[in-house]
Amino acid sequence: MAEGSECLKHYSVGKVRVMKVVSKKPRKKRKGLYEAPSHVRRKNFSANLSPELRDKHGAKSVPVRMDDTVTIVRGDFAGMEGKVTRLDSKNYRIYVEGVTREKVDGSTILVSVHPSKVEIKRLKLDDKWRKKILDRKMASKSVVLKTRKRRGK
Repeated sequence: MAEGSECLKHYSVGKVRVMKVVSKKPRKKRKGLYEAPSHVRRKNFSANLSPELRDKHGAKSVPVRMDDTVTIVRGDFAGMEGKVTRLDSKNYRIYVEGVTREKVDGSTILVSVHPSKVEIKRLKLDDKWRKKILDRKMASKSVVLKTRKRRGK
């Protein structure tokens, strides 16, 4: 084993402290990304919130869902805004309404965008679980702010 290629991560299972070997090698990181299970892939679908939503919900990023309104911030379509119409969890891509290109034969196709290259402008909050997650993030942020005030930082 090469020196500095792996590191130990500590985490607790009940009262037992466990060490897990986590690789630093890019090859293994990519493999983990490509072979990730769906609950991990969902986390990787996170996009930054707009400054207004950040202040309102107390979170910096949230996983993108269908019908969220996003603005593309990087690439050829930067500045375009639209609703998320489709999620491709296998390739880590989202499809935004109005982001299309014309093929040589004249037909138009949707262009995929990576979730890290968009900013969420409007959240779809129909789901009670998503509201719960945002409330939990806001509560934890308020606790952190209170402890910082107490310490004088």
